[in-house]
Amino acid sequence: MTRTAVVTGGGTGIGRAIAEALIAQNVDVTITGRRKEVLEETAATIGARAVAFDAADPVAVEEALPALPERVDVLVNNAGGNATRRLSPPADGDLAGLRELWLAQYDQNVVSAVMVTTALTPRLAANGRVVLVGSIAGVRGGGARGNGSYGAAKAAVHNLAADLGARLGPRGITVNTVSPGLVEDTEFFNGTLSEERRARSGSETFTGRVATPAEVAATVAFLASPAAGHITGQVIHVNGGAFPGR
Repeated sequence: MTRTAVVTGGGTGIGRAIAEALIAQNVDVTITGRRKEVLEETAATIGARAVAFDAADPVAVEEALPALPERVDVLVNNAGGNATRRLSPPADGDLAGLRELWLAQYDQNVVSAVMVTTALTPRLAANGRVVLVGSIAGVRGGGARGNGSYGAAKAAVHNLAADLGARLGPRGITVNTVSPGLVEDTEFFNGTLSEERRARSGSETFTGRVATPAEVAATVAFLASPAAGHITGQVIHVNGGAFPGR
């Protein structure tokens, strides 16, 4: 029987690379995201199905369920991102603006994963795989120029893998988080990644460079495979040694 997968945020960047890696394993992949045109263009190019909806909106998730696979062998919660790319940083002392940003980060990165995973849990096949996409910011913070909101949200994503893994483990379902460092060729920075930032991030790694979406996708594809049946509740770092795991 052909295995099926749902990849949220699968239209571009890491999500698209994950979908391509799974398709290369002969998995039937459905990609989701908020931008219908982007999804459909990607789906047509890589040979996936596209279902557009906002993963953090419970009504949208429920309405999308009839279009999603009846059996899900692999669920990759990749949808997320840094809300500061669409919300202006709050001014000093703007507590209302700060609250809006923190809630937006949590909604975009954590609630989206919780909504989709909860909705699809009855459809997860025995011995299925759930993979969440975290971030190096979830273990070391976002740096002095941030306000902590993105890193805190990704830290919650990391913890979610352990909680879900314990609950789904009796069905043979594994749950892990893949936590990348800086990755090129994504929409995360919306074209604002400077050469100075790129070089600095590369110099922090043991390999002297930043990652590609395909390298993150390869790790996700392994965790999604039948071979990874006894790896669960883990945070797998893909950052070239910028944050050495212990």
